[in-house]
Amino acid sequence: MDNTTLAFLIGFAMGIATTILLGRARPLLKQIRENARERRVEAKIRRSSGVEENHRRLTLRRAQGMHLAAQLFPLDEILQEPRLIAPPAPVEPGAATIQEDIISQALPYIPDWPKLATIYRAPTLGLAEAISGDENVVIVGAAGAGKTVALAHLASLAANLKIPLRTGRLAIPYHYHIADLGLPHDPTRDPLTVVVNAASERASLLDSRKLPDFVKTSFTDGAALLLVDGFDEVDPKTQNDIAAWFRALMETYPASRIVTTAAPNQLNGLVGLGFHPFALMTWDARVISNFIRQWGEAWTHNVQGNWNIDPLLLNEWLALDNTSLTPFELTLKTWGGYAGDSLGSRVLDFIATHLRRVAPTGTPVAALELLAMQVILTSQPIFDPRKARAWVRQYDIVEDQSAEAPTKGDDSQPAPPAESQKIRIKKSKAAAAIPSYGLLGKMVESGLLVLHSNEKMRFLHPVFNGYLAGQAVGDNNADATLLAQPDWDGKTITLHYLAARTDASNVAETLLKQSDLPLHAPTFVVARWLRDAPKNAKWRAKAFASLLSILQAKDQPIPLRAKAMAAFVASGDPGAATLFRQLLTSRSFEVIPLAALGSGAIRDRKAVPILEEVLQAPVSAARSAACLALVAIGVDNAIEVVARALLQGDDELRRAAAQALANDPAQGYEILREGADHADIMVRRAVVHGLSRVEQPWAFEKLQSMQTDDDQWAVRNLAQQYVEEISRRNPRAPKKLTPPSETPWLIEFASKQGVGIPSGDPAINLLITAFKYGALEERLAAIPYLKRNMSEGVIGALYNGIYSEERDVSTAAFLAIQEIAANGTPLPHPNQFGLG
Repeated sequence: MDNTTLAFLIGFAMGIATTILLGRARPLLKQIRENARERRVEAKIRRSSGVEENHRRLTLRRAQGMHLAAQLFPLDEILQEPRLIAPPAPVEPGAATIQEDIISQALPYIPDWPKLATIYRAPTLGLAEAISGDENVVIVGAAGAGKTVALAHLASLAANLKIPLRTGRLAIPYHYHIADLGLPHDPTRDPLTVVVNAASERASLLDSRKLPDFVKTSFTDGAALLLVDGFDEVDPKTQNDIAAWFRALMETYPASRIVTTAAPNQLNGLVGLGFHPFALMTWDARVISNFIRQWGEAWTHNVQGNWNIDPLLLNEWLALDNTSLTPFELTLKTWGGYAGDSLGSRVLDFIATHLRRVAPTGTPVAALELLAMQVILTSQPIFDPRKARAWVRQYDIVEDQSAEAPTKGDDSQPAPPAESQKIRIKKSKAAAAIPSYGLLGKMVESGLLVLHSNEKMRFLHPVFNGYLAGQAVGDNNADATLLAQPDWDGKTITLHYLAARTDASNVAETLLKQSDLPLHAPTFVVARWLRDAPKNAKWRAKAFASLLSILQAKDQPIPLRAKAMAAFVASGDPGAATLFRQLLTSRSFEVIPLAALGSGAIRDRKAVPILEEVLQAPVSAARSAACLALVAIGVDNAIEVVARALLQGDDELRRAAAQALANDPAQGYEILREGADHADIMVRRAVVHGLSRVEQPWAFEKLQSMQTDDDQWAVRNLAQQYVEEISRRNPRAPKKLTPPSETPWLIEFASKQGVGIPSGDPAINLLITAFKYGALEERLAAIPYLKRNMSEGVIGALYNGIYSEERDVSTAAFLAIQEIAANGTPLPHPNQFGLG
């Protein structure tokens, strides 16, 4: 053997030995690399732990002051846990579904009119549940519904390490108002720079050096929870800038989670980004009572002054006539009751009282109204003080020396302001405005304006801005200018108070004439004015006529007609009760359920005999709605009717009766408790359905008992199904859509069509085909994909779905079209597609 061959063999053997050694050592090397990575992570955590702790503490402190009464007490002392209306459960062909209950049968999902969901106890989600999936979330509600408080509460929970995310990390909250952020962002820079800059404004000098790395790590690792307030307050152009920033963040940091706020039907850009809208639940009688009680306790402990009124008596008075109030309005009412300075019992009086409370002493109301009007007419709710001074200056507003140097009395104390100095919330006189050059600074000091660190200002709350602007718009004949603006919440609120405080006949008539299919949006804008507008307003009759026409319109989607019914309820007009009773005797089994729900919502006792007759209707939706309405009315004879239906009705009616009784803690719970031990198996089985809707520990314990102890398999099996369903993650919580190429049901449908789905293909044409020709579950499952691709073909397909005979498809398609419109997409008239 020559040397060359020997060297080759030795080298070959060494190569084999090295390969074997490396193979055996690979797990060890992997472990060494993992240990090194963990040490680096631990070192980074040690370096950032102080930064994180300080950031959480600062976030919590700020969040506790993000509410109207922050000057009195922290948020948690008066907080009522925000709840979100749960949307219909998503449909996935071939997957297990939840059992349909009385709400899904009888109560249409109308998130922009949430009061009915509260009255009839529709399913809800907590804030933590809503963000437990993979979707970004937008909290939707009208001005004063509690969106800011919901975000502040979520920030507080996250700051206290109570919000786990799907990534397995505890959320690190980044909580800001739009006015805190330097938007629009520079698209050539890292979009996270906006967050870093905002966080640095509040951080200590020592932490500010470490903050950029800390923020970037949390967004990269999926620990960041970005909470952005104020999206609902700004105009569409600014909303588009914000949406562009959101898109950049989502593309660069896909593991982060975003929650923001929006006004109903104004989601500009968010739907296309995949944000999941959730409407805030309004407050029911129990929550209102708790709030008033907690306010009284907090007031007693925190507020100085003489207090000679019995809190129990005051709370009883405050608890009256609150069903139509938003949390914002109830807060003002309660504050006025405890402070003893309320100007009256109307919503307008509550607002006027607080404006007088926070306006600088001696400030003329005309000056406030003119400033507010300019904010609205220029679409700048977040404004530059230098521009605002120019707005004020053009009305010759100069320094009022008497306000700067109040006269002294004999006791050397400041004398009370003269009558001419006191703010009076009444019709403004622009030409009579008392000059005041330091107006903006005084308004910041008093709390009516909020000053942000980037030299921007805004009104304390959009309602105050709109209330003041509404009067000035009317006085200055600027309604046509306002009406010509693109829709945004500042315009919406100002129109509301224009109608409440002045003659809005021209505006109302213009909007009602513009109203048309598919959504009749202008009619519902006017409908929201009815509660606060003068009862003798000329336009009221036309508004009610338009609503009635929508309510009775045949072949129109049920949610659209239900919104008209909800508008009658919200109006508070005494004629609504008579109307609903008349409609209960109609021959339309689409109108009767809506009329029943309306009668129950306004608690019309005279409707009880008619509703009892509706229980004999051949349509399940009508009978279910009648059961819900009778329980909502709540008088003894109404509850007795439902109890008899539980004992004597057919299986379907018994189930509806039991589920309706779950809405009544006073008498309904007791009937269900007794029914669980009833000798009749059909009663016990119906009671299981009812207990499943009672969100109380005793009800779940009873279901657990019935699943093992009942002597009938039919009862045990049903109870077991509900126990398992309740124990699982809420199926109504949002989940991220899987790509079409990875969606089993769509892959199977494609194979039947003889086509494939390439990776990354949105498969719009295939989804349209599935929606048009697929089975019911496939049609419903296609809609969430289609509504994010707002082409004319998609809109045409959804229009055809709206006017289909399949009610579930019609409802889902209508809601999708509503979201597409809210996203800012112009909608053609259905007759363009031969419909409507």
